[in-house]
Amino acid sequence: MVQLMLEIKAELENLTNFQPQSGCDDPDFSYYLKLKCGNCGEVSQKESCVTLSEMVDLPKGRGSAHLVQKCKFCGRDGNISMIPGRGRPYTIEDSESQEFAPLMLFDCRGFELVEFYFKDGWVAESTSGTRYKDINFLDGDFVEYDEKASIRMSFPSIFCVVF
Repeated sequence: MVQLMLEIKAELENLTNFQPQSGCDDPDFSYYLKLKCGNCGEVSQKESCVTLSEMVDLPKGRGSAHLVQKCKFCGRDGNISMIPGRGRPYTIEDSESQEFAPLMLFDCRGFELVEFYFKDGWVAESTSGTRYKDINFLDGDFVEYDEKASIRMSFPSIFCVVF
């Protein structure tokens, strides 16, 4: 059992409280991950999707996990369980100090997290308090204009790390 914390870091321009749509423990937020087999080292070609609201029974009835998958190369089973309650929103203070913020803790058995893909389902607030929902990075960067405060908002850079 290896517990890995997914942490995010971003350069926020006039934005704060960046997080999944309904908070870091959003049961319907999809985490898109690239996985590496702990047995043979093969890295998955496609990303796997994990959400808190979906549980799958483990083979041979030994409990459940949020993701159960077989390595396409060696055939060994692996699973991932998500541990809520450890993440927090990424703030403008984190951005200014270039700090990472924890997003989600994963209990990995037979797999390692190699990469996380920023896609859709994010929310943030402008520094003037305007809330922006349904932020997605499917087409690249997020850039908006806050008419209330007459300021440009964006994520010039965003990335993650797994510890």
